[in-house]
Amino acid sequence: MRVSGIARVPGDKSISHRALILAALAEGESRISRLLDSADVRSTMGALRALGVETETTPSGDLVVRGRGAASLREPRAALDCGNSGTTTRLMAGVAAACAFRTRFEGDASLSRRPMRRVAEPLQAMGARVALTAAGTLPMEIEGGSLHETSWTTGVASAQVKGAILLAGVAAGVRVAVREPAPSRDHSERMLRAMGADVSARGGEVVYEPGAPLRAVDRTVPGDPSSAAFFVALAALAPAGEIALPDVCVNPTRTGFLDVMRRMGASVAADDERDDGGEAIATLRAGASALRGVDVRPEEVPAMIDELPLLACVAARADGTTTVAGAAELRVKESDRIAATVAALRAVGADAEERPDGFVVVGSDRPLHGRVVTHGDHRLAMAFGILGALPGNQIVVDDPDCVAVSYPGFWRDLALLAGGAIARGAA
Repeated sequence: MRVSGIARVPGDKSISHRALILAALAEGESRISRLLDSADVRSTMGALRALGVETETTPSGDLVVRGRGAASLREPRAALDCGNSGTTTRLMAGVAAACAFRTRFEGDASLSRRPMRRVAEPLQAMGARVALTAAGTLPMEIEGGSLHETSWTTGVASAQVKGAILLAGVAAGVRVAVREPAPSRDHSERMLRAMGADVSARGGEVVYEPGAPLRAVDRTVPGDPSSAAFFVALAALAPAGEIALPDVCVNPTRTGFLDVMRRMGASVAADDERDDGGEAIATLRAGASALRGVDVRPEEVPAMIDELPLLACVAARADGTTTVAGAAELRVKESDRIAATVAALRAVGADAEERPDGFVVVGSDRPLHGRVVTHGDHRLAMAFGILGALPGNQIVVDDPDCVAVSYPGFWRDLALLAGGAIARGAA
């Protein structure tokens, strides 16, 4: 097997969500290019339209958002359907908290199991009324209005919670300060600054100071590093070849997986690095490598939280033992990603052990065969798709179509780069 080719991965999911919401809160028209067309981002688009935001798709495929500020938003006629998207729910909760009407949030079965108190509590502290189930989950109702400033310390490093608080401050025109136990991805801060907002970060605290309305800006969404990670892994694990991934976001809060892969011995380079709209962009190049197991420390986890199931699959083919600690947050993602990843590795014959806040994987070169239960989790489906594409492995993914949440064209691109047909899932 020899991998080769160039893959332009979809636009970054985190940036796509924020580009839509911030454009709606700005004054004027914003044009967004290379917006990710996925189920999660469509949930955010639908929520904004339900609140009265006008959008238009141009003949070239760009999206124009006609922003008129938070005061123009109207009460939705029905609950906002957030689908599978925790980002839609939590970020839009921040916006809803500043609106003088009631907004109900609903989601699919997976999203309805995810914790929402972490975002409800700071919004309540700002003056919004938030109702959740007894378990602290969806459905959620927010009765917003006039908010007051807050200084909030989050229990976990969460860009979604931080973003919700910042958006509530922007929409309500009040000062907010957010402190986290560890740095989370900082797209909200960068994008707000690019729109003229006064946002500072120092000493582990992010502060928004109200001022002039957000100005509309045009942006091109860079490639998603979490999507690119799958093909970096494929190239490193393949017997031969190289893959190039142009225009990928290499924001330092998103490159933890690349850093760990390099520590494992992977050949990964970032060429032509440049700044575009406040975000670092580069062409990633990865090639066949001899990998060794490593220990991933808790402080490394926030910058690679979405890639940890993929890392577990990579570790199954590395020389030696890989351990991950400090990743308990994986248990409240689209699935319990610790339990689901370890169970799937064992199902195909790999040596893996579950721990309360992480996992241990012992690598080997023996063939891996079996059927993987993904629990509808797109990250698991793609991670085991990569493992299944390697010579000698025969892995069936139970729900291949769930990748539409973040990367609808994943199986097509995988087949092109791997040079042949890929077994997607059960018949």
